[in-house]
Amino acid sequence: MVFPKSLKSFVHHAQYFPLWLALTTSRWRSFDARSQGLGTTLGVVMRIFPPARRRFDREIRRVFPDMKPGLRAKLGEEMGRQMGRTLFEIYHDTELQTQHHKFRISGPGIEALKEANVAGKGGIVVSGHFGQWEAIRAAIKLHGLESGAIYRPNKNRHYERRIFTAIQAGGKPILATGQVGTRALVRHLRQGGIISILLDEKYSEGVRIPFLGHDALTSLSAAQMALKYDLPMIPAFGIRIEDGNAFNVIFEAPVPPTDPVTMTRAFNDSLSSRIMANPEQWYWLLKRWDNV
Repeated sequence: MVFPKSLKSFVHHAQYFPLWLALTTSRWRSFDARSQGLGTTLGVVMRIFPPARRRFDREIRRVFPDMKPGLRAKLGEEMGRQMGRTLFEIYHDTELQTQHHKFRISGPGIEALKEANVAGKGGIVVSGHFGQWEAIRAAIKLHGLESGAIYRPNKNRHYERRIFTAIQAGGKPILATGQVGTRALVRHLRQGGIISILLDEKYSEGVRIPFLGHDALTSLSAAQMALKYDLPMIPAFGIRIEDGNAFNVIFEAPVPPTDPVTMTRAFNDSLSSRIMANPEQWYWLLKRWDNV
């Protein structure tokens, strides 16, 4: 639907106001308390807002067809709490970056990034909308490196302005999807830069690759670039631990360089296993399998 400019501005303000209110009225509280507060709010939304609940039920039934309704409802509410905390932390990424005590960093992938950097090469870190994905770039910074990111611009100008400013704190460059962003990404990688990409969104021009047991249209771009520029492609995950106040940031070994489909399938399998272990930490409202 196309709105007149004045009406569009009003709609953008109306959409953004609840989040602005939630973030503004709790400024006096501690970081963790504010994070928990927005998490509680989104958990309630998942419980009482029918469209969100229906969409969640549709996707969770696809993967867990035998899950009882009460457990589905509980899982949906917990996902809301997790995503509320993630949203808060992303909007306050500058503050998150300073909380070094929250990060437990492990896995061979971080050493692979360092080795590539010493050799004058970049790297491609792949993850999904799981746990706190910005914790991955924070962990990279703690190791003396910096990762840019690919993101999809928000149509709401208020959300867009705030989230773009916030995620720049995690590392630069921040590149939008599309042809212009792709050209800048190639330059960044060829100059030895690191980029982080979330690969769990539906990509209409992608390839059908199993994800959580069902074919999903998946982009091959990360694997294609890794092969073309001889870069490590490293799956990484920021898993919430300790009641959600800390993160186990795991950098897996680089995916063996074979072909784009095989490499992307390896990533899908890795993310799937993480989600099956912690289903409440994945954002189930992505419409991952729509019209596949």
